[in-house]
Amino acid sequence: MSLNPMHSGAACPGLVQTTSADVDEHCAQLGGWRLTYDQISAGAFRGSFTQLSLPQLDIFHEVTSQQVRQHGELGRDCCGLAVPCSGEGPVNVNGTSIPQDALIVSFDAEVDICTPRGFTLRGVTLSAGLVDEIASQLAIELPRDLRHRMRAMSAPADALARFRAALTTIDRLRGTQTEPRQSAALGRTLQDGLLLAITDLLSDARPCDDTRSSAARKRIVDRACELMLASSASPVSLMDVCKAVGASRRKLSYCFQDVLGTSPLTYWRAVRLNRVRRDLKAAHDPRDGIYDIAVRHGFWHFSQFSLDYKRHFAELPSETLRRARMDASSELRHNTFRH
Repeated sequence: MSLNPMHSGAACPGLVQTTSADVDEHCAQLGGWRLTYDQISAGAFRGSFTQLSLPQLDIFHEVTSQQVRQHGELGRDCCGLAVPCSGEGPVNVNGTSIPQDALIVSFDAEVDICTPRGFTLRGVTLSAGLVDEIASQLAIELPRDLRHRMRAMSAPADALARFRAALTTIDRLRGTQTEPRQSAALGRTLQDGLLLAITDLLSDARPCDDTRSSAARKRIVDRACELMLASSASPVSLMDVCKAVGASRRKLSYCFQDVLGTSPLTYWRAVRLNRVRRDLKAAHDPRDGIYDIAVRHGFWHFSQFSLDYKRHFAELPSETLRRARMDASSELRHNTFRH
């Protein structure tokens, strides 16, 4: 992972760019958002995140190479608006697949998105209170069911195009040499343009999903995930899950495909592999072996587990553990030398 903040006098102030080859490290750099990323598709992960912080909002540009489930929250009283720009499949938001020209809005709400391989997302985050304040000042009526929800919205094509154009300004600022006074003026201009674009979008935005049916599908998937991942010590079968949620295997598969873009068994295995990987990266005690960690998450056949792990993360579990312990040892030496 590399973290390269851009400081005033060297480039545009407030601009931070990161790259990572690990989904957890990538997630940790996302502007202080309280999210968890699980890598669902198999293969080496590559991600990048660029954020420009202005006085009243942050603009971001995120790229991820693998299919990822993002869940958590952006922050208290935080409003996020984003537009998908590329991807090798559909984006699933809060239980339903969304159109390519949809606007994703999270208004002080829980985030739940499943993104495809090769995904690019551009967006902005700001205070939900600021959105309400500006809407009041401009006499704009926001959609009634916008608050405390995350959903896909449809918006007029011209308003969406202006929003997309404003978001790409971040690309032109990379590596730009600016004086503090020029930078402040540029930031105010960009911020005002985005705030106007946001209010234009939200004033005419309408839900583009069937809320009732998508909510029902998501309830089934959430309950199934809760059962599948609750206890690896006493694993349940797919039949047990189907009985508990009251759905046939086919219906459960349809629901998982709609909500998460993958099958129940693929998701089940992927999340457990992600948990193993996090435990391996935190396993600094030599007595905590790979097999012990694998069994902790329901992988009883070690050879098959090793194959699945390498296929999913493009490295053996022993390589993950070795690197984690080397990093921990290096950090310990650094702290000892510093004190």
